[in-house]
Amino acid sequence: QLQLVESGGGLVQPGGSLRLSCAASGPSLDYYTIGWFRQAPGKEREGVSCLSRSGLSTNYADSVKGRFTVSRDNAKNTVYPQMNSLKPEDTAVYYCAARRDYYCQLGVPYNYWGQGTQVTVSS
Repeated sequence: QLQLVESGGGLVQPGGSLRLSCAASGPSLDYYTIGWFRQAPGKEREGVSCLSRSGLSTNYADSVKGRFTVSRDNAKNTVYPQMNSLKPEDTAVYYCAARRDYYCQLGVPYNYWGQGTQVTVSS
């Protein structure tokens, strides 16, 4: 059973950066597309980015394009979203999720979820 654990969240000032991590245990992430989602208080969960199992294909929500990137280190079974130029509206709980798939898509079901890590952007 694949298990995912996010880390790296915290409080950051507007314009700052954070790098989150999603570490997997169990099966290798080589077979999984990894998605990142976020949910702000009172709002629906939003797909933020995804990264294909090969690492060659990515997708980003319009709200984060040009500011967020995502990479993976399959040897460490870990995925790293890098978030730059953070804005107060990026404040949310961020979740990583995995889907056994070749392709990177955000609007499809993901089977495995982490517990989430809080990101707060505030001065």
